[in-house]
Amino acid sequence: MTLVGGFVAQRTGDRRHLVLGLAAGLMLGVVAFDLLPEALAQAPQEVHGVPAALLMFAAGFLAIHVVERAVAIHRGHEGEYAAHSHGHAHGHPHGDRRREQGVGIAAASALVLHSMMDGFAIGAAFQAGTTVGTVVAIAVVAHDFADGFNTYTLTRLYGNNRRRAVALLFADALAPVTGAGITLLFTIPEQLLGLYLGFFGGFLMYLATSDILPEAHSPHPSKGTLACTLLGVGFMWLVVGLA
Repeated sequence: MTLVGGFVAQRTGDRRHLVLGLAAGLMLGVVAFDLLPEALAQAPQEVHGVPAALLMFAAGFLAIHVVERAVAIHRGHEGEYAAHSHGHAHGHPHGDRRREQGVGIAAASALVLHSMMDGFAIGAAFQAGTTVGTVVAIAVVAHDFADGFNTYTLTRLYGNNRRRAVALLFADALAPVTGAGITLLFTIPEQLLGLYLGFFGGFLMYLATSDILPEAHSPHPSKGTLACTLLGVGFMWLVVGLA
């Protein structure tokens, strides 16, 4: 699905917002209907009156938020430096291009690492049970479609050639398999598994609400995008209900 996402990135043109809207709906559905209920069931203990799984949910949300804000601040400073350089010095165009390509590679590499964690999530969820594992796998597969799409798009956006973009796309495709394979080496205790599912739920919620949905609606605030998001949520409700 990651490779399909990268292929679609070359072909989809102006329909990217529909794909992202659907992916966001799938992620919202899996968090609300499966991850949080399972996390609460496996880690019901409370810390100062709040279930530990929900504390981990908030921690997962805030952790990715802090990381993204730090990256945004860093990029902002880089942008100020670049503007200053262009305004007062006109040398080193090749160096500027290499730095720009490096940003694209770094962003795509972060998605590869993220995909490895997705694979780890699948393996860990299957340790919790076949039902939760299947549902998480469906959501992650849908999410990895978007990851593949973004890996190719980001690499090319920052001036890297097609060959490099395809190489990173294949790395992104192998990453979830690697992450899932790692979980075969050990069994996660049930309580820790519940905490992890809560943390991962917060992680997915942040990506869906703060990254994917705004990106889906910013270029095309259309009813079609909203319909795809609702379709994704409804699909996950159907899957969880049947399971």
